[in-house]
Amino acid sequence: MANPKWLKVAAQRSGQHTWTLGYIFEQYRKHEGKSAEELAADLDCSLEMLDWLSLCRRPDEERFAEHLGMIEKRFAVEPYRLAAVLRRVEVLDVLPASQEGGEAMGEDAFLLAARDHSTDDETSS
Repeated sequence: MANPKWLKVAAQRSGQHTWTLGYIFEQYRKHEGKSAEELAADLDCSLEMLDWLSLCRRPDEERFAEHLGMIEKRFAVEPYRLAAVLRRVEVLDVLPASQEGGEAMGEDAFLLAARDHSTDDETSS
């Protein structure tokens, strides 16, 4: 059976709604610099299946495993792979993405904070 003509457009629009997997996939691709093909490979599914998955609601936190199971049953997608993508986006969405001026926060800023902390510990001994 052929996919409906509206599927691709609906999947793209789902990326604008935070309550959909389409949003998760869009953010994952943005954060990881991946194409739709690479994301489909990460999830071990076809591009068409990725479009259908994009229309699904995000799993609810209180019933996360149950909702993943429902998605697995309906779409035959590996729940651990999908959970990894979901959790990755959740973490990346809460980390500071930029500093003032719009520059991306580099690894050096985190290392500097780690060095400052260890220096404090050494001086108090």
